[in-house]
Amino acid sequence: MVRVVLADDQALVRAGFRVLLETEDGFEVCGEAADGAQAVALARQHRPDVVVMDVRMPGTDGLRATRMITADPELAGVRVLVLTTFDVDEYVFEALRGGASGFLLKDVEPVELVAALRVVARGDALLAPSVTRRLIAEFASRPEYRRVRVPALRALTDREREVLGLVGGGLSNEEIAAQLVISPATARTHVSRVMTKLAARDRAQLVVIAYETGLVRPGTAGRDTAGRDAAGRDR
Repeated sequence: MVRVVLADDQALVRAGFRVLLETEDGFEVCGEAADGAQAVALARQHRPDVVVMDVRMPGTDGLRATRMITADPELAGVRVLVLTTFDVDEYVFEALRGGASGFLLKDVEPVELVAALRVVARGDALLAPSVTRRLIAEFASRPEYRRVRVPALRALTDREREVLGLVGGGLSNEEIAAQLVISPATARTHVSRVMTKLAARDRAQLVVIAYETGLVRPGTAGRDTAGRDAAGRDR
């Protein structure tokens, strides 16, 4: 059973989502919130598997609420799926940076929303490669944004660093396996080890780390990013 909290300031939207999910096997809507503060309170009360979070809400918005949920150690098992009408790259990046496990637009088909909830509930990230590449191209090119260094990257092997770069470039496990000429199972193992070493909640967080450390740069997504910093020098 996938337990869901719905957070949206429009009652009609929440009602539509509730009806959709209650007609699907394996879903339970355990709470509705009209703003971010209520969403956080319901997450703490019910410990759902997924919070479906709108971005623009009065008071505490969805991005801040997402950060509050993902920063709470007692809510480590709660995933956030950001769902909004605004196809704005900055919202996507900030949602993922804040710990969201996925991002969808409200015009998504019902079957896609249901599938997305199942993906996020089982601990995977929902992030299309096209979205990943667009984010990297947009934000990595902004001179005012300061990249951060993650000391934990030093704990990665050369192959793990290469895998992190490919994840950051938007490649799936199957695409990583094909590029590195390894099996999909081995690719999944590498990704899991990288997540563990970097204390990442999910694949979406690996994308953020790959960008913020400069491991992936515009024009290099999916190519040889292992062992080089943002300027292309060996680390």
